[in-house]
Amino acid sequence: MAENGAGGGGGQNLAVLDALDSARTQMYHMKAIVIAGMGFFTDAYDLFCITTVSKLLGRLYYPDSNADIGKPGTMPVRINNMVTGVALVGTLMGQLVFGYFGDKLGRKRVYGITLVLMAVCAIGSGLSFGSSASAVIGTLCFFRFWLGFGIGGDYPLSATIMSEYANKKTRGAFIAAVFAMQGVGIIFAGLVSMIVSAIFLHYNPAPAWDAHHGRTADGQMDQWPGADYMWRVVLMLGAFPAVATFYWRMKMPETARYTALIEGNAKQATNDMQKVLEIRIDEEQEKLSKFRAANEYSLLSMEFARRHGLHLIGTTTTWFLLDIAFYSQNLTQKDIFPAINLTGPPGTMSALKEVFVISRAMFLIALFGTFPGYWVTVALIDKMGRYLIQLLGFFMMSLFMLVMGIKYEYLKDHGHALFAILYALTFFFANFGPNSTTFVLPAELFPTRVRSTCHAISAASGKAGAIVAAFGVQTLTLKGDPKHMKQALILLSVTNMFGFFFTFLVPETMGRSLEEISGEDGNVAGAAAGHVDKDVEKAPPSSTEWQPPSSMN
Repeated sequence: MAENGAGGGGGQNLAVLDALDSARTQMYHMKAIVIAGMGFFTDAYDLFCITTVSKLLGRLYYPDSNADIGKPGTMPVRINNMVTGVALVGTLMGQLVFGYFGDKLGRKRVYGITLVLMAVCAIGSGLSFGSSASAVIGTLCFFRFWLGFGIGGDYPLSATIMSEYANKKTRGAFIAAVFAMQGVGIIFAGLVSMIVSAIFLHYNPAPAWDAHHGRTADGQMDQWPGADYMWRVVLMLGAFPAVATFYWRMKMPETARYTALIEGNAKQATNDMQKVLEIRIDEEQEKLSKFRAANEYSLLSMEFARRHGLHLIGTTTTWFLLDIAFYSQNLTQKDIFPAINLTGPPGTMSALKEVFVISRAMFLIALFGTFPGYWVTVALIDKMGRYLIQLLGFFMMSLFMLVMGIKYEYLKDHGHALFAILYALTFFFANFGPNSTTFVLPAELFPTRVRSTCHAISAASGKAGAIVAAFGVQTLTLKGDPKHMKQALILLSVTNMFGFFFTFLVPETMGRSLEEISGEDGNVAGAAAGHVDKDVEKAPPSSTEWQPPSSMN
C-alpha cells in the first residue's frame, strides 16, 4: 500500500478526508455513480411514466369528460391534478423525512429503505383495482403518494453520499452523473410505454375514437381490458431497477465523512476508505476530536445563519423556481405535443394508439432535448463551474419560453418545426443548467452535520415548485386553449428570470474540498486552543460566509 502524505496530521483537514479529496478516479467511484444513479433512473421513470398514460386513464375511467368537445382522455381537472401531482407531494415529504434521518442515523442506514418503498409502491400502483373509477384512481393515488415518499428520500441521500465519496477535482461531474440518470429514466419512461402500448395495440386493434366514440356495437369500451392492463404493466415495471440495485446499495460502506465527523470514529472511517483507496491513512483520532468540537453548531443556530443562511435561501429559491418551469414542461407535454405537431388530435386515434403516439413524442424530446443537456453538464461542470452554468441555463430557458409564449399562435399554426426546436432547446438548457446545478450545489455548500437535511430542504422547496406546476400551471394547459397556453409560457419565462437573479445568492464551489466550502476546517486552530473561534475574521471568508460570486474562483 502507498503512504498517504496529504494531511498526515499536519494540515488543517483530516488525513482521511484529504485522501478522499486527492484520490484519483477509481472503480469505487464508478460503482457509487451507478448504484446511486440507478435510484435516480427509477425516480424519473416512476415520476414521468404517468404522463404517458394519464390520457388513457381519462378514456378508461372518465370516458364522458370533455368527449362532447372532441377531446377524449381529458380527465376532470381535479382528478388529473391528483393523478399527476400526488407523487410530488409524497416526494416533498419524503425528502424532508429521509434527509433528516440521513444526518441523524447515517446515510447508509436509511438508503436501502427508499428502494424498498419505491419497488413495493410501483407494484401497488399497477394493482390499483376497484369497482368504480373513484376507487381505482383513489388507490392509484394512495400508492403513488408513498412511491413519491420513497423517491423523495433518494434526492438528499444520493447527492450527499456521492459528494462525500468524490474527490474535489471531479466532484461536480460525479454528482451531476448521478443526477443525469434522471434523463435516462425519462427516456425509458417514453420508450417502455411506447413498446408496451405497441404490443397491446397489435393484439387489440380498434378504429379512431371519432368513428363511434370509443365504444363497440354492444356498448363495451374499445380495447378493454387490454388497455386497462397496459397502463398497469408500465407502472409496475418501475419496480425492477429498484429491486436490482438493492443488494449493491446495502454493500456500500458508510461515507468516511459521516463516520469521522458525525460518529467520531476515525478508525472506522480510515479502515473503510483504505479498503477502496488502497493507501495507508493516519487515523488522527485526537485531531478529529478538536475538528468536531469546532463544528457542533446546529441548523437552527445563529452560527449556521451567519455562515450559511444566504446559501440556503439561494439553493431553496432557485430550486423552487426551476421546478415550476421544469415540471410544467414535463407534466404538460401531452398538451404541448399537439401544438408542435408531434401528436394528432385525440379524436383521430384509439386509446392505445394515443398512448403510443404520446410516448413516442416524449421519447424523442427526451432523447434529443433532455438527455444531451445532462451529459453536457457532466462534461463541463468542473470546467465552467456550477454558477455560470446555472445563470446561462435560467437565462436561455427564460428567453425560449418568452418567444414561445409571445409567438404561440403563429408557431402552433405555421411554425411546427421551429416550435419543436425551441421546445427541445428549453429542455436542453434546463438540464445543461439549473436542473443539474440546483441538485449539485446543496450537496457541497453545507457542513457534514446538516448536509443531508439542507439538501432535503432545498429539494423539498423544488418539489413545492413542482406541485405549483402540477396543480397550478397544468390547470391552464390541460385543455390546450391557445390563450391559456400562451399565458402559461410567459409566466414560466418570468419565473426563470427570477431564478436567474436568485442565483447570485449562491457561491462557486468548484475545485475546493467540502470542508473548505462549508468552513468546517476554518476553526481547527481555535478548537485546538480549547475554544471555538467565533471571530469571522479568523475563519476563511470564502468558505463560511456569503461572498459576491466574482470572488468565488
